[in-house]
Amino acid sequence: MRFLAARGAGDEAEDMLHELWQRVSTAAGHPIADPMSYLFRAAENLMRDVRRSNLSRERRQFDWHETAPTAEEEPLGERVLIARERLRAVDAVLEQLGPRVARIFRRYRIEGISQITIAQELGISLSSVEKDLQKAYRAVAQLKAKFDAE
Repeated sequence: MRFLAARGAGDEAEDMLHELWQRVSTAAGHPIADPMSYLFRAAENLMRDVRRSNLSRERRQFDWHETAPTAEEEPLGERVLIARERLRAVDAVLEQLGPRVARIFRRYRIEGISQITIAQELGISLSSVEKDLQKAYRAVAQLKAKFDAE
């Protein structure tokens, strides 16, 4: 326990000693040439694992905090209504291109289905899927340009 505490375990040394005991007791039952060396090496490995785990957790928390929207970034009621209106406009433009184009666009861009899988599902060529996606992209790009001009 002193070894773990001296390596930075602090107040968690007792918990880590218990974790170390569980690891060592479940290890393969083959003979160990130098048990003390084995035990200290296992303790060092445990400390390394804990440090890495803590570092990963801190990075995750930092990244989450950095990506969480601030109060200024939270969508206001007006922004939500505008976004919904634009989504309806995109849906309408896609439907004007035909149900197949709209379906292919949604399956590829929203559901993440590969183009070849979509082609097989619909019984059409991969080239047809690509052309339908290009139609949809052009229509959505024109709509975006219209939104940007407003």
